[in-house]
Amino acid sequence: MAQTTGISAIFYGYRQVNHQGGADGRLTFPAMSLQNTLAPNRFEHASLAVFPSSLEASRAIARELAELIRVRQREGRAAVLGLATGSTPVSFYAELVRLHREENLSLANVITFNLDEYRGLAPDHPQSYQRYMRVHLFDHVDIPAAQIHLPDGSVSGATADAHSRAYEEQIRAAGGIDFQILGIGRTGHIGFNEPGSARRSRTRLVILDPLTRRDAAGDFGGPEHTPRAAITMGVRTILEARRIVLMAWGQHKAGIVRAAIEGEITPQVTASFLQEHDQVQFVLDQAAAGALTRYRTPWRLGPLEDQGLSWDEPMTRRAILWLSQKCGKPILKLTDDDYNESGLQDLLQVHGSAYEANLAGFYQMQHTITGWPGGRDPARTKPGDAPVRPLRSPSATVFPKRVLVLSPHPDDDVISMGGTLCRLVEHGHEVHIAYQVSGANAVADESLWRALLFVRDLGLVDADSARRLQDLCSVYESGGALPASAELTRWKALVRRHEAIAAARVCGVPTSHLHFLDLPFYYGTPVRRRQLGEDDVEIVRRLLDDLRPQLVFAAGDLDDPHGTHRLCLHALRDALARSTGEPWFRETELWFYRGAWAEWELDEIDLAVPLSPQEVLRRRRAIFRHETQKDQALFLGDDRREFWQRTEDRSRRLADAYNALGLAEYEAIESFKRYSPEEFLRHGQL
Repeated sequence: MAQTTGISAIFYGYRQVNHQGGADGRLTFPAMSLQNTLAPNRFEHASLAVFPSSLEASRAIARELAELIRVRQREGRAAVLGLATGSTPVSFYAELVRLHREENLSLANVITFNLDEYRGLAPDHPQSYQRYMRVHLFDHVDIPAAQIHLPDGSVSGATADAHSRAYEEQIRAAGGIDFQILGIGRTGHIGFNEPGSARRSRTRLVILDPLTRRDAAGDFGGPEHTPRAAITMGVRTILEARRIVLMAWGQHKAGIVRAAIEGEITPQVTASFLQEHDQVQFVLDQAAAGALTRYRTPWRLGPLEDQGLSWDEPMTRRAILWLSQKCGKPILKLTDDDYNESGLQDLLQVHGSAYEANLAGFYQMQHTITGWPGGRDPARTKPGDAPVRPLRSPSATVFPKRVLVLSPHPDDDVISMGGTLCRLVEHGHEVHIAYQVSGANAVADESLWRALLFVRDLGLVDADSARRLQDLCSVYESGGALPASAELTRWKALVRRHEAIAAARVCGVPTSHLHFLDLPFYYGTPVRRRQLGEDDVEIVRRLLDDLRPQLVFAAGDLDDPHGTHRLCLHALRDALARSTGEPWFRETELWFYRGAWAEWELDEIDLAVPLSPQEVLRRRRAIFRHETQKDQALFLGDDRREFWQRTEDRSRRLADAYNALGLAEYEAIESFKRYSPEEFLRHGQL
């Protein structure tokens, strides 16, 4: 790492720093570092700590910050904090509040400066960062109001420069930031320093990246209501903090985290500038760290045994697939030289030759492929039939099976596993689909307006209802938004429900086997502040207990930017934890799919279901039944390809990847990862 200059080179953990940024050389308290800090390696250009979960990580950061605050209190000095917003620091702020309430942590000596604020939002706007900070921290602790500072989103373009300079001066007058909390956006931004921001940048008015605005559009009710600009601290302002902690949770952050830690320093990933800071730490959960070299390709760091690892079956498969893709060769064509020149000599020694290693990797991948995802009827199995794999649960030989497909939104089932769904029905299994949330929030007013027009013009409603429908239609036709109400939310939910019924019919699933759970967490709070409740978990538990399924398919697509998939998966986890004593529990096998946002890595796939061209078309017809989602994509300004196109592209790319490995060529493949219930509960997350 490069040596930093100025106050960023002086660390509160080692030397006392005065308000002018100088140091008197007196050690005030021992240097602190987070537990779980990892030894550096040649690929990583910043310190990192990795925790099993975001909750554990948040608690560790809060403990470190609490110690800084207490040290400053003993010294009679202020602790100056830089604070972030968004979904990432929510659990961190909750822990600070807990420390204040339960462990007598006073924050009266704290001075805060927030990173950013949307331009054009009043302080009491539901999506303003001022309101966010009040809800999550300021209203629950004893920081004096005069010591709280946030950029002013209401400033005009003409006064933005003066306001920004004044904000910088306030930071300098406070003595500089001691401890800066950061998140990281999908563009790699810190604060709102979007791609292209200069290292020398200071607090300023910025135009938001289109991807940033798309990610926020759902919170604001569409792109036309989403701010286009924000006031943000600059990169240089952030780097002058004495201690910086960047938090990142979830697999959807893994790629950009790797770019920031292992990539070159570039304005296109402004978080990469943090590599220059000597007291920066990336604090990650296991999912966000998953793309780093130490986890993804650890053999590049040296012998596995030196890292506490071994050449077990999963590691062998991952290495051989990596080598096949790196060399651009089918598995069975890899040579001894390929292994040696790519640092896989140890794997070669384990198997004795490239020939033997290749066979091990080839058969592992071949055994993931099956056309019978629920197993085959033993009564109809003849000698010489292809083996049915890879079911392993005690109920593997049961036929037909009760199959439960959990779909977070009303379209995730057909988007993510529509072909497999059709196959399970055709093979005679008892297939049930449970839609975990109503999906009402993803129905644009345009779609509901068309439905209201249809009902109005049918002439089957009474006069009062007809006038009510006419009034609503007139509001929309005059350019206004339909009024938010529980009634309209219920109507939008019905629209999604009937689309789901139509899509399931294409797949052959009867309406009597459809379960609309309407989990309560989906309503009542902004998207990024949703939390599971007791009712959510109990609804899922009752469904499992009623059906006692032998196979459960669930969404493991945690890249969903709105977080619904993650909460739905946690609802399943918590429901299973309550069912461990039920007889059906150990006979259930869990299969996780990924959908529109991501795909499993090749080495993670346990089940690959090949689809014919006809099955791909049938899946497309099922996806087409969700007509409102095309409207919603247009409403949110989503210029990405439609779901059915992305689904087909993704499953075709996977089929091409299998073909490139030297396996059979298919039109498309849907893939799944297996867990037993016990394994899933031990992991706690994917």
